[in-house]
Amino acid sequence: MSTSLTGNDTLIINGFNLIDLADGDNSTLTHPNELMTVKTGKNGNILYAYNGSGNQGDLTVRLVRGSASDRFLNSLMKQMKLDPALFTLMRGTFIKRTGNGFGLITNDTYVLVGGVFSKQVDAKSNAEGDTEQSVSVYTIKWGAVLRAIV
Repeated sequence: MSTSLTGNDTLIINGFNLIDLADGDNSTLTHPNELMTVKTGKNGNILYAYNGSGNQGDLTVRLVRGSASDRFLNSLMKQMKLDPALFTLMRGTFIKRTGNGFGLITNDTYVLVGGVFSKQVDAKSNAEGDTEQSVSVYTIKWGAVLRAIV
């Protein structure tokens, strides 16, 4: 039987620990491209091809609007927009901390390489108590994502 207790995950970008995370899925890392492609041809012949783009990652981060973490990422986005050629690509670490129920901790670590912002931060105003107006959502594309479980 296996058990996985999760919590206290860590997201660090350019050495800054993003602690002002919002509600719900506050950090989501996805891989938008296939790592391998497979095609079946004539007479059942099968072709396989490695797709390097499968190492890319998309990170969506939901932060408390106006927080220190929001201000930090906003300043990085300003730098990127001001002079894209001069911008230093972001680096990051996303650590999923898991326990086995017997006191053993495993770090499921994603090393994020070559990050750029892919979207602006949207805004809204709402008079009926929608808490989404208090959230800043950042979308970052990473050139490579490496995973290690230790």
